[in-house]
Amino acid sequence: METISTRDKEILRNLAKHKMELYNSERNQRNLQDWLLHNTFQSQRPMIHMEISASWQEIFPKRLKCEGWLARNFEERLWESFLNHELVGDDYPVTDYFFIPWRINHIPYGLDIKVVNAKNEAGQNTLGYKIQHPIADLKEDFHKLGSSIITLDKAGTMEYANAAADTFGDILPVKVGTSAHFAVPTRCVVYLMEMETMFTSMVDYPELFHKVMRQYVEDTIAYFRFMEANEVVNPTTGAEYLGQGSWCFTNELPSSGTITSKQMWGFLDSQETVGVSPAMFEEMIFPYYKMIADEYGLLSYGCCEPVHPFWESCLSKLDNLRKITVSPWCDEEYMGAVLKGRNVVYHRKPNSNFLGVDETLDEGAFRAHIRRTLKAAQGCTLEITQRDVYTIHNNEAKLRRYVDVMRDEIDRFW
Repeated sequence: METISTRDKEILRNLAKHKMELYNSERNQRNLQDWLLHNTFQSQRPMIHMEISASWQEIFPKRLKCEGWLARNFEERLWESFLNHELVGDDYPVTDYFFIPWRINHIPYGLDIKVVNAKNEAGQNTLGYKIQHPIADLKEDFHKLGSSIITLDKAGTMEYANAAADTFGDILPVKVGTSAHFAVPTRCVVYLMEMETMFTSMVDYPELFHKVMRQYVEDTIAYFRFMEANEVVNPTTGAEYLGQGSWCFTNELPSSGTITSKQMWGFLDSQETVGVSPAMFEEMIFPYYKMIADEYGLLSYGCCEPVHPFWESCLSKLDNLRKITVSPWCDEEYMGAVLKGRNVVYHRKPNSNFLGVDETLDEGAFRAHIRRTLKAAQGCTLEITQRDVYTIHNNEAKLRRYVDVMRDEIDRFW
């Protein structure tokens, strides 16, 4: 492990001190309390989070001062853990620790699928990519599917954690653990085969497709058992990351002791089946999602896919569901009606075009956009997470103004 220079160490220790100051601030302490109230359906206001990581290249590099690669890695992660609080002014929860996830990897079907990224003129990776799918025809290529590979690098994780602790652990404690469980079966299937092949395989080879889905579920549950056996799971009742720009705060799950997957938060989505009928989803997809969901203590569901077509026949039957995404492609009013008075968070994702396309914020249009959400979600527990903004046109002030507009509309219409 690389030695951190005296100069870099001083930079990191100052950032650690600053994070602890922010953690102890009155606003952050109030946010921590409000997140727990929110996730237990007692909140009096919607919670707001602005994800800034997608615009990383315009926000973080100019703030980094460390020279060594290890110190620079710590520095970036420290900034990521509190910058929202200062730059954006949203409800991002600043913690009193430096979190390090266990280096654990799960390769479904034993296939290390290659992804080729597009590069810009400078030779840098861009957002575009192409998957090298190993399955061209499910029947002909089914033999390629093998057993999942699960690996855990405890030694490497602890070496990294000890380096952080030696550098600033006396100021900001280092915490090694896991966030919420995460599974996306249909994304894995689309990595195996093109989306069109997935759709046609459901019709042409339904029995084989069921086998593919069943194996994913069995291997995912085996992955959970592996983590439990190796004691690399921890409570998810505080500021552990839940996915989709949200956090795990709850009093429904144990906060200490030996933890299993059934005592943790978990996440599922199925963006890839947006073109599947509700009947096909219920027959070919949902039974396997339900098996994984039943392995979780509490569930958060959904990403960009519209969830309203599958609500009545499938998703409403998930007893441990506590959050569901209402994306820009979702029927806001319908979801507001079915979630009203229900202990499921209406997790709204506003359209990212207001921030990512126009160089200046069209406040009038954005206010109308948010006002529609506030009207649709009346009687629900509302959470708003802005995601998928890949450029802010180098205008950081627009981020805070965006949040300020949301807060103003909430004050006026919630």
